Amino acid sequence: MSRICELTGKGRMVGNNVSHANNKTKRTFLPNLQNVTLLSDALGKGVKLRVSTHGLRTVEHNGGLDNWLLKAGDDQLSASARKVKKEVAKKLAEKAA
Repeated sequence: MSRICELTGKGRMVGNNVSHANNKTKRTFLPNLQNVTLLSDALGKGVKLRVSTHGLRTVEHNGGLDNWLLKAGDDQLSASARKVKKEVAKKLAEKAA
């Protein structure tokens, strides 16, 4: 399982450990990923995703999972998140018609 946020696409970063003697060794910075169940208002059920804490804050800021998915581009979403986005868009189109 890769360490990538399913909603924002945030992944690992590479940098250096720098000692007091200014020796540099490579290291990685991993995102703070959490397994969460986000509730979808349109679908009326919970969706399990692996999301970074930053992504979780942005979902809350945008008014929930449905609003976030409709605003997000497909290139940053995982395959499972794109599937949920498609289902949400279909449900909302049915309600509007």
